Amino acid sequence: MRCPCGCGRKIELLLIKEAAPRWDLDLDQKGRPSLTPSVWLRDGCQSHFWIRHGRVHWCP
Repeated sequence: MRCPCGCGRKIELLLIKEAAPRWDLDLDQKGRPSLTPSVWLRDGCQSHFWIRHGRVHWCP
């Protein structure tokens, strides 16, 4: 996916159970994705956000 801040950075998140760190992806009844835990880019734009029901929720 691309960073939602608009910087254009490509973000790759590992979803396989054997990976560390890894994220869990769930789809709601409407097919909207939710990711856990949050995504925190520690370099570049330093975005920190959650994806819940297909929407980006920024961490303060």
